[in-house]
Amino acid sequence: MTAPARPAIVLFAHGSRDPLWRAPIEAVAARIRALAPDAAVACAYLEYTEPALDAVVAQLVRDGAAAITVWPMFLGTGRHARDDLPRLIEALRTQHPGVTFTLQAAIAEHPGVLHAMAAAMLQGSDS
Repeated sequence: MTAPARPAIVLFAHGSRDPLWRAPIEAVAARIRALAPDAAVACAYLEYTEPALDAVVAQLVRDGAAAITVWPMFLGTGRHARDDLPRLIEALRTQHPGVTFTLQAAIAEHPGVLHAMAAAMLQGSDS
């Protein structure tokens, strides 16, 4: 009997030419790994930053992922989250027909994230 595949999560962000830009996204991934050591967590980027979403998904599938949840790391549902990312996910579904893909809403639309952002702002810079 084979072991069940561990959950796979992709944090998908825009990307930037500035290498420091990716630090917060990678910090979230590190926090997820600390909270859920059995989860496979990876970061992927739309442009300017590597790795791209298709490369990350290919590696997760090679590692045995059968279900991948993609979290857009955006403050809102703009063109990239509304148009570009769903097209990318559809292409991935075609490339990996045995894998279940779940596309979440932009992370900042999650009630817990909205609460955390408001609480952080109320704390100010004294943290």
